[in-house]
Amino acid sequence: MNCQHVSAARLTPPRATQAVHREDCTQCFDGIDDPEGLNVCLSCFNGGCAGERDHAVLHHLLSQHPLVLNIRRTKKPKAERTEPPKKISKLAIEAESESDKYDTHTTVMCYECDGKEVERTSGNLPEVIDGVMKAMTFARQTEVQAWEQEMTSCEHTLCLQQEAPRKLESQNLATCSACDLQENLWLCLQCGNLGCGRAQFGVVDGSSHGLAHFDATHHPVSVKLGSITPEGTADVYCYACNDEKTDAELATHLAHWGINIAEREKTEKSLTEMQIEQNLRWEFSMTSEDGKELKPLMGKGLTGLKNLGNSCYLASILQCLFALPVFRKRYNLPDRPESLAPADDLETQLRKLADGLLSGRYARPDADVTASEYSPEIPHQRGLAPAMFKALIGKGHEEFSTMRQQDAFEFLLHLFKLISRSPHPGGLEDPVSDFRFVLEQRLQCMGCSKVRYRTDIQDNISVPVPVRRIPTESSDVEMKEGGEEKDKNKGVFEPVTIKECLDIFIADEIVGFNCPSCGKDAKATKRHAFKTLPEVLAVNARRFEFINWVPTKLDVPVAVGDEPFLLDDYLAKPHSADEELLPEDAEPGFQVDEGIVGQLEAMGFPRMRAEKALYHTGNSDPEAAMNWLFAHMDDPDIDAPMSFASKKESAGAEPDEEKVSMLGAMGFTAGQAKKALKETGGDVERAVEWLFSHPDGMGEDEVMGESADTGASKKEPGRSEKPAHFELQSIVCHKGGSIHAGHYVAFVRKEVEEEGKIWVLFNDEKVVKASDVEEMKKFAYVYFFQRSN
Repeated sequence: MNCQHVSAARLTPPRATQAVHREDCTQCFDGIDDPEGLNVCLSCFNGGCAGERDHAVLHHLLSQHPLVLNIRRTKKPKAERTEPPKKISKLAIEAESESDKYDTHTTVMCYECDGKEVERTSGNLPEVIDGVMKAMTFARQTEVQAWEQEMTSCEHTLCLQQEAPRKLESQNLATCSACDLQENLWLCLQCGNLGCGRAQFGVVDGSSHGLAHFDATHHPVSVKLGSITPEGTADVYCYACNDEKTDAELATHLAHWGINIAEREKTEKSLTEMQIEQNLRWEFSMTSEDGKELKPLMGKGLTGLKNLGNSCYLASILQCLFALPVFRKRYNLPDRPESLAPADDLETQLRKLADGLLSGRYARPDADVTASEYSPEIPHQRGLAPAMFKALIGKGHEEFSTMRQQDAFEFLLHLFKLISRSPHPGGLEDPVSDFRFVLEQRLQCMGCSKVRYRTDIQDNISVPVPVRRIPTESSDVEMKEGGEEKDKNKGVFEPVTIKECLDIFIADEIVGFNCPSCGKDAKATKRHAFKTLPEVLAVNARRFEFINWVPTKLDVPVAVGDEPFLLDDYLAKPHSADEELLPEDAEPGFQVDEGIVGQLEAMGFPRMRAEKALYHTGNSDPEAAMNWLFAHMDDPDIDAPMSFASKKESAGAEPDEEKVSMLGAMGFTAGQAKKALKETGGDVERAVEWLFSHPDGMGEDEVMGESADTGASKKEPGRSEKPAHFELQSIVCHKGGSIHAGHYVAFVRKEVEEEGKIWVLFNDEKVVKASDVEEMKKFAYVYFFQRSN
């Protein structure tokens, strides 16, 4: 049928940078593999399912875009392999093409013509259809980015100045200048020093003498001798950039030290090869203690998430969140949100995830997905690809927009921020409210004994795990990096309990304090307590030490039982009538936590930088302060003095309108922006953090100094009722020696048909009945405790 709407719609092929949703629906996970296929809008390239849900019609009603391309895909019979598989030689996966695996059928239809088929040769339809079918989809974009590591040159490789030349020892005689190692040797391209590298991935020895050479000389660029090939490739590392780089003049720079690339022989695995091997090892065991494959589970609430490439941190957190009643109630809704751009709407994408994970529609066995190559008879599910959600929540974020491995706990906090600041239509509650509670800080001057109380609203806690090493014959093992050394560490730490971690979290600590009552340079005791407790308590267990400036994970076992336990002892006690409060009208300016400053100074940071980092990160977390310092090392004013003004000093001044506008552009009201700026001395970055941590009790009337509620004050989040029983609901576990590598999985307690209440392991797309949970709980990274009364 010829259609007048083809010319009227003024269709154009998609641009190279334009998103084309031609694999799955933007509002559910139905897609081109379903019998009815997917309808791709030929005006804006939104993908809408064409089955019983018919999200494609909803998009047409909202947009009035008439023409769609229906795409259906059917799997071809599997052909017998006639050639051996290609050997992996770089960090890239060469996948079969779509045409190798599927037959694809396309049809053009017009909604304005009652859904009738349109002649596909009309107007410029052939060009538009070809553009849609050749466009790179969201899922493919993320996969490509995940498996192709891009390395570039840097100023240090481009501007390398080499010292006087000299000839080095032959390749088979070379040794580290500081020890006897003859492998994992790195040549400083500036002075010719040979130093051993760090221990790599548990398969290569090293004592970091190459890094020590950089610390002593600041010579930045080194090349790994055993990785040099006659073709001119090699591992080049810039210690100043702390990253792998390329060197366009590598042959010339090596010839300067008497090394002829054409005569070199590659004798060691490159970093890329070791990374590929290690990624293959970061698998949680899918077998029970007796060697049998773990039982696959499928059904409602038992749907896996496909790994998009280093996205296991995201999948594990989502499985834990959508197992909670508050997230199920909030987002698993039958009504369809109406948005012209559903792929860019957080509400739509969270509802899409809820339906996908909880409905059971997509948890069905797939013969192409098995537990392992050795057990092809045990099919697993294919899993959902949350590509749209990942792209949306990572948009504009320096880390979560990349395909690098990320920290699961940091992702949880980032997601909480996005959810809290997003609209909640129809009076629906912010689900993060179930995580919020009031933390009370009590500060008592050790000189005059006067006290001050402060309360903060939080949605998580990060508790230190005490490290007590048990002496072993090879006590230096724990000081090495990499997976194998990490495994050896398991036996060298005393086990602790979750109660001990919580006790340390609320324990007294001595801090520096400028007392307004008895004078400056006093000391004070500071302690925290829960003024209220949340419905869900998210706990991050900090098991890291900094070794050679690298955060290294320690396997300190933490005992956590399945039975409910009381948190009554951690609730704040009533204030004593005998206490004398410090004067509020003389509130001091910002006071750094001296304990954390000492830690940062011990790591080599100047005091001024340490104080700035604490000022910008909440003055409570050394890891957050250190991350801030690394991110701002190159700031031109990093060493410039700054005034840590108190709230009282800044309260009288009206906030800068430009700063108010900046916060307004992020979705906050003028009243909220002004209050936050006054609370944080006019610092925009800290004001954003303040707004996220104080979502309640912010309003225009408060800013103006007038209370709209003449009765009781606003209700604080959380509850203080006793008894306060909490029960472990889920955990996120990490396998690997660093947060920047390895693998995350989730263990969730669920009611499963025919199984009862059991622990379920979510390992990306594989969902199985968990085994050896007690051991895994000891080494969890994030715990979710549900209030049980």
